[in-house]
Amino acid sequence: MKIFTNILVLLAVSLLVFNITLIDFQNPFKGDSVIALVGVVASFCAVLILLIFRMSKKIVEKMNDNA
Repeated sequence: MKIFTNILVLLAVSLLVFNITLIDFQNPFKGDSVIALVGVVASFCAVLILLIFRMSKKIVEKMNDNA
């Protein structure tokens, strides 16, 4: 499960970087830049959700070890 989440985090970070390269910083709210901004926000949310998931799994494992 850890390898799977690592792969998903890597994919989300790579999509984040790719979408940042598509943003036109002169006009960030026009044309394809808006789509790139949405992609950046979505990728950032995906990374956060996956990191929260990983931390919750660690907490569950520690609770099971103590019980």
